[in-house]
Amino acid sequence: MTSDKPGKHLSGAVRRQFLDYFRSKGHEEVASSSLVPQNDPTLLFTNAGMNQFKDVFTGQAKLPFVRATSAQKCVRAGGKHNDLENVGRTARHHTFFEMLGNFSFGDYFKADAIAFGYELLTKVYGIDAGRLIYTVHYSDDEARQLWKKIAGVGDDRVLGLGDKDNFWAMGETGPCGPCSEIHYLQGNDIPCAEEAGGRACQGPACDCDRWIEIWNLVFMQFEQVAGGDRRPLPKPSVDTGMGLERLCAVLQGVRSNYETDLLRPLIDKASSLSGKAFVPSDFAGHSVSLRAIADHARAAAFLIADGVFPEKTGREYVLRRIMRRGVYHGWLLGIRDPFLASMTGLVIEKMGDVYPELRERRELIGKIAHEEELRFRETLERGVKILDQEFAKAATGGKALSGDVAFKLYDTFGFPLDLTRVIAEQNGFTVDEAGFERAMEEQRRRSEFHGSGEVAVEAVFQKVASRVGATPFLGYQTTKAPSRIVALLADGAEVDVVGPYSKQVAIVTAETPFYGEQGGQIGDTGTITSGKGAFVVEDTRRPVSTLYVHLGSVKSGQLRVGDTVELVVDSERRDAIRRNHSATHLLHWALRATLGEHVTQKGSLVAPDRLRFDFSHFAPLTPDERRRVEELVNARVRANVATATDVLAIADAKKAGAIAFFGEKYGETVRVVSMGESKEFCGGTHVARTGDIAFFKITEETGVAQGVRRIEAVTGAGALTYVHKLEGELGAAGELLRGGPFEVSGKVSRLQGELRDRDKEIDRLKRKLASGGGRDLASEARDVAGVRVLATRADVADPKALREVADQLRDKLRSGVVVLAGVEGDKIALVSMVTADLTSRFDAGKIVGAVARDVGGKGGGRADMAQGGGSRPDLLDGALARVFEMVRG
Repeated sequence: MTSDKPGKHLSGAVRRQFLDYFRSKGHEEVASSSLVPQNDPTLLFTNAGMNQFKDVFTGQAKLPFVRATSAQKCVRAGGKHNDLENVGRTARHHTFFEMLGNFSFGDYFKADAIAFGYELLTKVYGIDAGRLIYTVHYSDDEARQLWKKIAGVGDDRVLGLGDKDNFWAMGETGPCGPCSEIHYLQGNDIPCAEEAGGRACQGPACDCDRWIEIWNLVFMQFEQVAGGDRRPLPKPSVDTGMGLERLCAVLQGVRSNYETDLLRPLIDKASSLSGKAFVPSDFAGHSVSLRAIADHARAAAFLIADGVFPEKTGREYVLRRIMRRGVYHGWLLGIRDPFLASMTGLVIEKMGDVYPELRERRELIGKIAHEEELRFRETLERGVKILDQEFAKAATGGKALSGDVAFKLYDTFGFPLDLTRVIAEQNGFTVDEAGFERAMEEQRRRSEFHGSGEVAVEAVFQKVASRVGATPFLGYQTTKAPSRIVALLADGAEVDVVGPYSKQVAIVTAETPFYGEQGGQIGDTGTITSGKGAFVVEDTRRPVSTLYVHLGSVKSGQLRVGDTVELVVDSERRDAIRRNHSATHLLHWALRATLGEHVTQKGSLVAPDRLRFDFSHFAPLTPDERRRVEELVNARVRANVATATDVLAIADAKKAGAIAFFGEKYGETVRVVSMGESKEFCGGTHVARTGDIAFFKITEETGVAQGVRRIEAVTGAGALTYVHKLEGELGAAGELLRGGPFEVSGKVSRLQGELRDRDKEIDRLKRKLASGGGRDLASEARDVAGVRVLATRADVADPKALREVADQLRDKLRSGVVVLAGVEGDKIALVSMVTADLTSRFDAGKIVGAVARDVGGKGGGRADMAQGGGSRPDLLDGALARVFEMVRG
């Protein structure tokens, strides 16, 4: 099928038509969630449109609408859903893709879902209905009849398939149900293995590419419970997913996702860089690498934009593998200069209008892509050297490279097996791939993904939130307020009353001035009291984003659900937290002003006694940069700028220049906190004016991961205390050096120079002692069977000095064996040397090893030089005498 209007079926128009169609059907358009899943430790990456609605489908959360539609960013690489190794070798495998979806949360069901799907594909997009076939679960006669009625087709166009193809389940328990897939006929001219074997093509159930699935409609109508029972859901729901890339391939009349306008420009750029032509039908040659580069550039750009940086573990390691796989495919194509940053730049150019986070983090994406590629290119060179060494160990031609070596290259250096295979073939080798797979399987067992490490929300809090609704936060205006207890929990279960006997108590009130931990700001502490009881709030959390939970212990009396209470926040502690939180905003602005706009927040901690701020940057701050950041922050503090807060639509907030933080999930409206040039999305508590911060001081700057730096700082009284401590330490150092605090560095520098001179003099004296002081050690050498042998004590036990003297003695003897021993307390240092002309007869390592054993130690080394040690000085003379016997034989 081809477009009848220029641009009608370009990806941007296709995406927009989908969302607009469902908006016209009463659906709320919901923005794509981050590729880093929120509150779902079972997922490495967001891999389906329904991920962000999982709690809604399971009944643990509610939304203000019952119909939704989205275009969701997805990644399938790592974990259970992993398409990485297939990318480039097929027409449709990707690591990054977009999933178009429409969702019903207990609203419409099969009839509307099927009608929407048919109308959109055939009427809006204009797909030939004669090229569509529909599959249903063999037991789902309702869906079968609906397709026949709505699409006007017979039984031959509605196929019943089994659980493997047409039944969906969220997990071993939970929502599940039959699904219906819409398949499109690409053409009967496409080769089919079944037909080649003399059998009939199986249509949509076949493994050939004649029919491709373009849309999956999931009908959640059951709940799977433990024990194998399956019960009807009270409110059946709908979850659909259609890959934008596949849909565009159909609408643009091409047979590969890689030929659409989503990916073909990237392939053309890689082709231009490499000088290798793209051939759509090539799934074994250069075109494999061109497809892989295009796909991996998209995945890298989007993952970095969502705050994932290449590292050694978890989702960061998956990103590293994706990026390095892209680089190695460039290497296979002969691209020898860094290119990945330019590829991600094209991704940003093509998709930045739809996903503005790409444009916002353009500099960061390019910087990380370039740095990671440079690092891997060094690794590539080391890996090739290792292979060259392995090839040199065996005669060329017909030899197999060990599977263990291939796996080491893969696991340690990031070498994909096919790269090792290519290099091996170029050198006349094969690769033991069975051995590689054994090592790979062992590694899978060791590092199987068991969760992201994030904490899932306890079901009891989801239940409370669903019942009592959102907790209004009063803390922007006050630190004390009356309220009413709406829920009590003890030991993880809801109760009606709590007392001093209750453990792990949690209180939910109708409203609260207590801030619940979020966005790096820790929760408030304080008290909750009634006429009959008192509760000490030790922490405040938000296990569900809208639910504020006060955690602590009952100090006296009892508290009951329904009690009227007085909530009082520890205001002194809150004020300290406000100072530190506002300082993080000024710090973020100052870092961007000093280092560049690639700086973005990667994590933070706002506590009463300190602040911690993690940010993207690739080198430690220089002393001048650190000083400049402090000066900028303190200048804004002295300016005493008023803090302004506004609640804006998210698009308006971004237009105003406000910065969103990595990892945070925002609604349709956001709270923007402004302090002069600093504008950020933030729900936290802040000072009224920047002068309230009083003073800002950086205490430490370190690296926490590749491309991520950390600053620790203090404000107000804490900063003053820190400066006083510095002054005290500096003053004490000055007194020890007999100088003032501003003379310390000069005096330390002079002392270091004096110490270096003294160390040199000590080394000279040690060498003199080791050489015998006034003794001429060389003259003590004996002639043993025609060999000059010197085995004696020296007056120092410093190994370095012994080696240098032994070297000199060996040169003096010209031909001979030297063994020196130094004693200090009960420790013995040994060194043995043999001149080059005698190493075929005597081995220094064996000689020193024998002497060391005789004195309760061990030693070894090369034939010409070896070292050892021992712990029995009383046996040393006898051990040295053995040297002469050993030479005599």
